[in-house]
Amino acid sequence: MVSKTDDTLATAPGCSPADVAEEAGDGAQDVHESSRTHLKESCSCDTVMVNGGGAHEHTDELDSKRDGQSEGNGGDESNEQEVIVIQDTGFTVKIQAPAAEPFDLQVSPQEMVQEIHQVLIDREDTCHRTCFSLQLDGNVLANFSELKSIEGLQEGSLLKVVEEPYTVREARIHVRHIRDLLKSLDPSDAYNGVDCNSLSFLSIFTDGDLGDSGKRKKKGSELEQIDCTPPEHILPGSKDRPLVPLQPQNKDWKPMQCLKVLTMSGWNPPPGNRKMHGDLMYLYIVTVEERHVSVTASTRGFYLNQSTTYTFNPKPANPSFLSHSLVELLSQISPAFKKNFTALQKKRVQRHPFERIATPFQVYSWTSPQVDHAMDCVRAEDAYTSRLGYEEHIPGQTRDWNEELQTTRELPRKNLPERLLRERAIFKVHSDFAAAATRGAMAVIDGNVMAINPGDETHMQMFIWNNIFFSPGFDVRDHYRELGGDAAAHAAPTNDLNGVRAYGAVDVEGLYTLGTVVVDYRGYRVTAQSIIPGILEREQEQSVIYGSIDFGKTVVSHSKYLELLAKTSRPLKVQRYNVLNEKNEAVELCSSVECKGIIGNDGRHYILDLLRTFPPDLNFLPVEGEELAPDCQRQGFPRQHRHRLACLRQELIEAFVEHRYLLFMKMAALQLMQQKANKEANKNEKLPAITQTSETETNSDATQATESDSSTQATDGDETPSKAATNGPLEPTATQNGECKSPLEDPKSREVVLNACKAVGSISNTSFDIRFNPDIFSPGVRFPEDSADDIQKQKQLLKDSAAFLVSCQIPSLVKDCLDQSALPMDGATLTEALHQRGINIRYLGTVLEFVDKTPAKAQLEHFYRIGIIELITRCAKHIFKTYLQGVELSALSAAVSHFLNCFLSSFPDAVTHLPADELVSRRKSRKRRNKVPGSGDNTAWASLTPSELWKNIASEAQSYYHFTFQCENVDHMVEKYGLQKITLLREISVKTGIQILIKEYNFDSRHKPTFTEEDILNIFPVVKHVNPKASDAFHFFQSGQAKVQQGFLKEGCELINEALNLFNNVYGAMHVEICACLRLLARLNYIMGDHAEALSNQQKAVLMSERVLGIEHPNTIQEYMHLALYCFANGQLSTALKLLYRARYLMLLVCGEDHPEMALLDSNIGLVLHSVMEYDLSLRFLESALAINSKYHGPRSLKVALSHHLVARVYESKAEFRSALQHEKEGYTIYKNQMGEAHEKTKESSEYLKCLTQQAVALQRTMNEIYKNGSSASIMPLKFTAPSMAHILEQLNIINGIIFIPLSQKDLENLKAEVQRRQQLQEPEKNEQLEKVELPREDSPLQLEDKIPVD
Repeated sequence: MVSKTDDTLATAPGCSPADVAEEAGDGAQDVHESSRTHLKESCSCDTVMVNGGGAHEHTDELDSKRDGQSEGNGGDESNEQEVIVIQDTGFTVKIQAPAAEPFDLQVSPQEMVQEIHQVLIDREDTCHRTCFSLQLDGNVLANFSELKSIEGLQEGSLLKVVEEPYTVREARIHVRHIRDLLKSLDPSDAYNGVDCNSLSFLSIFTDGDLGDSGKRKKKGSELEQIDCTPPEHILPGSKDRPLVPLQPQNKDWKPMQCLKVLTMSGWNPPPGNRKMHGDLMYLYIVTVEERHVSVTASTRGFYLNQSTTYTFNPKPANPSFLSHSLVELLSQISPAFKKNFTALQKKRVQRHPFERIATPFQVYSWTSPQVDHAMDCVRAEDAYTSRLGYEEHIPGQTRDWNEELQTTRELPRKNLPERLLRERAIFKVHSDFAAAATRGAMAVIDGNVMAINPGDETHMQMFIWNNIFFSPGFDVRDHYRELGGDAAAHAAPTNDLNGVRAYGAVDVEGLYTLGTVVVDYRGYRVTAQSIIPGILEREQEQSVIYGSIDFGKTVVSHSKYLELLAKTSRPLKVQRYNVLNEKNEAVELCSSVECKGIIGNDGRHYILDLLRTFPPDLNFLPVEGEELAPDCQRQGFPRQHRHRLACLRQELIEAFVEHRYLLFMKMAALQLMQQKANKEANKNEKLPAITQTSETETNSDATQATESDSSTQATDGDETPSKAATNGPLEPTATQNGECKSPLEDPKSREVVLNACKAVGSISNTSFDIRFNPDIFSPGVRFPEDSADDIQKQKQLLKDSAAFLVSCQIPSLVKDCLDQSALPMDGATLTEALHQRGINIRYLGTVLEFVDKTPAKAQLEHFYRIGIIELITRCAKHIFKTYLQGVELSALSAAVSHFLNCFLSSFPDAVTHLPADELVSRRKSRKRRNKVPGSGDNTAWASLTPSELWKNIASEAQSYYHFTFQCENVDHMVEKYGLQKITLLREISVKTGIQILIKEYNFDSRHKPTFTEEDILNIFPVVKHVNPKASDAFHFFQSGQAKVQQGFLKEGCELINEALNLFNNVYGAMHVEICACLRLLARLNYIMGDHAEALSNQQKAVLMSERVLGIEHPNTIQEYMHLALYCFANGQLSTALKLLYRARYLMLLVCGEDHPEMALLDSNIGLVLHSVMEYDLSLRFLESALAINSKYHGPRSLKVALSHHLVARVYESKAEFRSALQHEKEGYTIYKNQMGEAHEKTKESSEYLKCLTQQAVALQRTMNEIYKNGSSASIMPLKFTAPSMAHILEQLNIINGIIFIPLSQKDLENLKAEVQRRQQLQEPEKNEQLEKVELPREDSPLQLEDKIPVD
């Protein structure tokens, strides 16, 4: 699909999922071939790759997606079939549009005619047409028919574009489209956070340099032209942190004005007599030349009429310029329009498609310049209709969200094309629903929606808008009184959302959850849900047939629900158990009691209120008479929390079960060994068999193993069993003299398993199976007498998992940060690191205390600082929430700026200037009638002072996070913890949705406040929703990673290309996961020597990261660094430098200079500067890197040795040999101590020392000669080594963790054999490290036998 831009493929409505982009690189055809042959292997590694670090979230859903297919060969067979289905050869057709040259377009048989329409609407020469049909030999092609179903359509057919008569709907679409074209370069939608637009600044730094092959404007190798001086604020040691460079001004964005005004006329709609002449609507237009015209849109097109502002005369003007397209009409009456519109379209088409495609979910920017507010009829119209997405394109106006969400779930999923179609539909509906829910929630909070119970108090009101139900995050009917009132009501929606996410991922057929979105806006929290058909007509008591509506006093159950929920029991680790109802009868449940089952009028089984899907967290739930483990008690647990809904995260449950599984295997193995030890001598053979199983099978639910199939047998030299199940029943088996016995025939083995099961708390006595009862400590829930033992067991499990979090997960997080396999840079990445390990944010104080007591605290300083910033801004957010609830709308900007002044400004008495009310009414006596929900005295917010705010922050930190710091004001905190005010500002703005004016703020002035109300531009919602996943694509991606890590680069590359195609099919062109895919692909291209391809893929990754995650997200910063490396390798030095400077600026803003990642960045900058012979600058960056490396890795680390070597190289180039020698000696000493004399690194270093010494001696001789003989001295020419590009590139690769090993074919074969042998012998920990979802940056994928060990 060469002629299409990437986006049309994805965004064309109803595009069939089978058109896998054939453009995925040259090898697309081979990709399909190879993926077929490699599926066998890829499936086998799926089971393994599911384990390990980041993959937890995905495990359950992967398995359940397999749905019934056995993980064995059955699955492979179907997979082979599937890949073949997808391939289909494309063909070319000719397209002839009126008044344009015919052109060729490549299409694929599965495409719909609709997609050719999209392409034409996007093309430069046909973009102004919207109302046309495509005809083949005079026959009109139906819009939604697939091309393969059209008779006579073949290679080379001519399709004619024929103009069709307009209808009112078509005329409106046309005007809207012309408006979009006029606005196509205008970034104001991105700043205002509408229509899924977001910012991207990459093109400003690459200057269009990255052309198609990256060679477009290559300036040869003249180095002189490059200006390398970075701006002052980027230099190491600079304390200045300006904000303005965050959004550099793009010259393209000063939009060329084509029209002054284009708006609907006040004469609409046409009166009856004009309707009968074909008038559809009237437009009012002012051209750049100040000509005012009135235009009629009629069925035949657009023409000028004779109306003026005050007189209606619909007769055509003379000449009337009747044209089918509005653009043609305007080009005739306004020369400026013609010229500028053409230029604008040229620019629009030149932009990278990724700069303009809509993102799936809205991204908001926390800074913005002052955007001009232009007149825009379409925007004005949209604001007052409930148009969402494309309602007016859908018959029946408002969308039935529930029906759409549930029907997409019901689509078939037997083979790959079906699954793609289903996942794509689910994803699309979810992103539309999230957009609609966000818009509705804002309307509700702004007071623009009528309540369904208008008689109740304001905070008890419920709302319905656009078929979505909205409920406020307050404790409405004392529902949560026992659990913590409003605090519980605030926490419940997010817990519920996590439950929806978990059940959605398990994806059981026949079990339905509601579409759920949680929106925080202006201090209020609102939950938006799709509506169960019929639920509003009846009372809740009648409709709930499963669960409890009063927290367990009355409980009912239902066989169909038990059957459906039983399927989720293993993946979600929920136990089936009995509770007593009000009549003391036992009722069986398979979820928490609050989880309600309701059968809708559509006959579907819905579950809702999933807030206790996961078991309670006993560290934050003091229960009388229950003692926690000593580990917890030592740290001051259990602690009182705001509410009683604190529960463990799913990631923690997974990690805990995995940990218990290893324990189970070890215990069983040990006991078996003891049994054998006194029997036979062949005990040595047994252990490998068993421990090996334990490694492969570390992750949950890797198969849906059933009781019957639970005995896994491992013969002596056999590979590990292919079926693995952690949470599936599984017994280790003993081998006797090579023959396998089923484990349960042998009573000894049975006893072994029984003991191991008891020890780890398994709910079954014959197999390993851990599940939790989520209701153990729920108030009001009673259990039958006969299950007392079981309840005891469950209580113990909960205590153990609470202890596991404190004694295993927190230390392991800190260890990962010490060895830098986890490198958080800001609050969001810190939160992610905690969540991946199952640690809730409420443990942040505990984590910080743990770091504080760690001996290596100095090497965790960056982590500690980020943690403190996160803690402060979260406390400030809690206070800000209640603060905002008391502010009326007209004082919002004044209140927000006052809060920020109290929070960040050094100005001691931040007095608010109450807004000099723009509209003070003459008669002030009238009382304010309409109060905002929850507002008391409307100016109470103005009395907040900085010292009071910081006191509140400290007490919030104490009561919520149990963390103590004394602070009087912001400057004290900044000094004590080394914080940056700009970072605090970014964190608080992102967390609360504030958007501020981008300008330089003076935080430290003691004479005037930092912010004025003019600086607060907007306040955005903060939205939480479910992210549906592309399971098949994810499988391919993981298999590809596994291949890469085994050193099979080409196969890995093919699998990842395949994954990219599938991701594009499900998500469209823009998504975080596609970004990860492109990054890995670029890295592989680079390692395999295809620099241009690497550059093109990495450019897409950077653009996508900017658009989807944000322009200063830590991920974006890393993408910039990778892109700079590939630019350098491609000979584009100045671009590489610009990109690195951008990355350094962003990093300074986000986390400051003192961060281990900064050392890597500075080494990169230093090396590139060295290559362009800017030695002094280069030294500044390299010495900064050396200092940071020494601090975070310890003075004896190999990283530091490498840093010394890089610095020595630059000193050598400057001919300052003494300094060079000094640094190289340091490096040599480290290599000698760490690696020994014989290691090649040590030898290399000593060679280099000799070379330096010779040069130094030669220089000294020459100098002496000059002193002795004066000017007549005969001077030997000195050899100054200008750095070679190849050498610099080699060093760049090393520091970025990419290592090339020159090997012959034979070496490669041996190496692969060696790798496979090692993998079979590896300990479980290694396995876990291998399977981190991201390729670790430091140990490159090729580090099999690295010459340079990078520690």
